[in-house]
Amino acid sequence: MTTPRTALIVDDERDIRELLVLTLGRMGLRVDTAADVAQARAMLEANRYDLCFTDMRLPDGSGHSIIELIAQRFPETPVAMITAHGNVDAAVEALKAGAFDFVSKPVDLAVLRRLVQNALRLGEERRAQHDNSSASRLQGESPAMQALRATIAKVARSQAPVYISGESGVGKELVARLIHEQGPRAAGPFVPVNCGAIPAELMESEFFGHKKGSFTGAHGDKEGLFQAAHGGTLFLDEVAELPLHMQVKLLRVIQEKSVRPVGANIESPVDVRILSATHKNLAQLVEEGRFRHDLFYRINVIELVVPPLRQRHADIPGLAQSILARLAAELGETPPVITPQAMAQLTAYPFPGNVRELENILERALALSDGSEIDPDDLRLPMPRDVETALPAENTPDPYSGALARPAFVTGQQPAVPTDLPDYIERMERDVIMKALEECRYNKTRAAAKLGITFRALRYKLKKLGID
Repeated sequence: MTTPRTALIVDDERDIRELLVLTLGRMGLRVDTAADVAQARAMLEANRYDLCFTDMRLPDGSGHSIIELIAQRFPETPVAMITAHGNVDAAVEALKAGAFDFVSKPVDLAVLRRLVQNALRLGEERRAQHDNSSASRLQGESPAMQALRATIAKVARSQAPVYISGESGVGKELVARLIHEQGPRAAGPFVPVNCGAIPAELMESEFFGHKKGSFTGAHGDKEGLFQAAHGGTLFLDEVAELPLHMQVKLLRVIQEKSVRPVGANIESPVDVRILSATHKNLAQLVEEGRFRHDLFYRINVIELVVPPLRQRHADIPGLAQSILARLAAELGETPPVITPQAMAQLTAYPFPGNVRELENILERALALSDGSEIDPDDLRLPMPRDVETALPAENTPDPYSGALARPAFVTGQQPAVPTDLPDYIERMERDVIMKALEECRYNKTRAAAKLGITFRALRYKLKKLGID
């Protein structure tokens, strides 16, 4: 008999607790409730939960303390914040503290159900990671990966800034997390930030915080990313996207080890280790005057190169089996076997999107396969010409390793490709599936037939995309 999933609801409003208990109960979860921080702490100490929802304001404290407790003591349990409608600042602070998402009052049940589904999937992934050693999560027994893991273990003991270089999809954030987890700051926060995702006009406030009234819309004091990472690690992903004016300010913070929030008169000390990464050639950007040389030398005290997947083909079979096992486990199914012919195609493919692309290919293959095997037709690998310009030019050194990395058989021309293939594909899939469901009046069997896929494949995609 399958053990039911469990959830903890922390809210002092009885109506909200009853609504969430009823909704989650109908989804098959066993639900416990707490009306304040003290009860929540006792429940968390006594039980293991697959999911937690907590209100922001509680009679004896803040929901942030619950989020921080779970992040430190029970990191495999996803926690979501319940916020007042329109309280964006509270939601952002919750995410910084370790919440995976938030839901606003009044609670939209459709949004709530999707959030629960995503949380349970996230919890499974976190538990799988928690059950394995950190080093084993960076998989592969090729000489390149063994050397990478050994280097991570060495640099983790240092406090020096580390610059992680490598192509998109190789796992740069995972490397950064391993450096943090294996070092003396492991008990502190790990705060990742995508430098290309923050609007330029909000960067200073996001990084350094602001004081109430410092600008229009600053209704209260706000902690920045540096303060949130105090005592831990700040990971600057896509650091090449920082505008020049922010590069100057970032350099000063690194040198002085203090920040001045927007609108503040004094600086506050911060104790943060800086890790940074980008898929671009940062040294070339320095030569072109698009990245400050003094900041480059500050963040590039130690450079760590993550090799692309095409340079470690021997790792592909093990990676593929591991990824497929995880994907099948999320569906509660036995993982299919990859036939020798399909595995041969995978090991010969150049993977311009690296490990991220391998995951996407196997996720699609799992949905398309009808039996207990994945064959070459299920993989639907792009034709050689479709990956031509996604790889370095022929007979030119790879920008990260210096090796000649492009397979000679790749020829032809490629049209422009989206900058984020997984998101682009997901949006296309969602639009097409929704259109088919509407045309078939939400008859899933007819919609699957109309799309030319199996009912199992449609069911998988509906779950993946969070479509009710």
